[in-house]
Amino acid sequence: MDHLQRTIDILGDLIAYPTISADSNFDMIQHMAGLLEDAGARCEVISSPCGTKANLFATLGPDRNGGILLSGHSDVVPVADQAWTRDPFAMDAEDGLLYGRGTCDMKGFIAATLAMAPHFADRIGDKPLHFSFTYDEEVGCLGARHLADTLKERGMTPGVAIIGEPTMMRIIDGHKGCNEYTTRFNGLAGHGSLPDHGVNAVEYAVRYVNHLLGLKDALRSRAPDNSPFDPPWTTVNVGALVGGVAHNVIAPSAQVDWEMRPVQPGDAEFVKESLQHYCETELLPKMRDVHPGAYITTDVIGEVVGLIPTDENEARRIVSELTGANRCDVVAFGTEAGLFQAMGTDVVVCGPGSIEQAHKADEFIAVDQLSQCLGMLDRLGARLNG
Repeated sequence: MDHLQRTIDILGDLIAYPTISADSNFDMIQHMAGLLEDAGARCEVISSPCGTKANLFATLGPDRNGGILLSGHSDVVPVADQAWTRDPFAMDAEDGLLYGRGTCDMKGFIAATLAMAPHFADRIGDKPLHFSFTYDEEVGCLGARHLADTLKERGMTPGVAIIGEPTMMRIIDGHKGCNEYTTRFNGLAGHGSLPDHGVNAVEYAVRYVNHLLGLKDALRSRAPDNSPFDPPWTTVNVGALVGGVAHNVIAPSAQVDWEMRPVQPGDAEFVKESLQHYCETELLPKMRDVHPGAYITTDVIGEVVGLIPTDENEARRIVSELTGANRCDVVAFGTEAGLFQAMGTDVVVCGPGSIEQAHKADEFIAVDQLSQCLGMLDRLGARLNG
């Protein structure tokens, strides 16, 4: 069986696992481990702290530092409230396109690496080839963070990593971070005709949002020189503000969902420190003058590290040779790449499919994109032995 048909068959199997982030990915992880073990890889299933999910880390070749890492996430986004015209968890082929949840984001790349594993095993030399398939990328890169910590504890650092997110096989060497938060306000209910007798959580949430939005101009002025991103500065977005119970009741609680996309780590600290200072010196004293039990808390939903373009990047050089591409780009969406870069690994993002199809109803990947990915991986196999 040729590599393309093998990839399509494996992809169909992977799509049948409904690995929505809220659910377990164990069955899919075990299936992939079996395929890699059949190819001769040493596999380790690393359970999540909650015990319901897992990362898979596998290696072909010697047990040593360095080597190349092929990485992807196993989870997918939900399909609820989307207008699918076909079963999202039964892959469907039509006119050169393969439909199903996760086909492009990013089980297509994973299937290609699994299909090529026997090819890699036949050609492995004195440097290892690693595979990492993670959980909960879609909700904050939790699995990759867990895996990176595990590898660091073991003193293992891959030399080069290719993250196979859908880029239409373009080489991406930079993206912003993505930090998501939920800030909750607890005040004191009361009759709307006596506003001074309560603490209106919605009003304090609005003040918080105004302060957050006021940081936008400051973030613009902090944009690094020659920033490659669009826009070139760290952005802030308020996704939701909810609270209150009725027109004539002082709102006892409120919630703000917000995010920022840092172009540099210092910007995230700048925003968080400014908000903390504002809460501690302005909002909370006024709230507690009326109700000592009032509080403001912020939950970290996810803090995805950005991928910073660097002058020297071995991964960029290798993938340029494998694909024939002579340029790199940056993208707006986040990936797990920055977590591996923070370990000291050279990283690029390059994979089949278009991000334009990700997270949508009737998600698809073109067979031609899988062919291009397999071409890159085939050339990677040819150079594994030196």
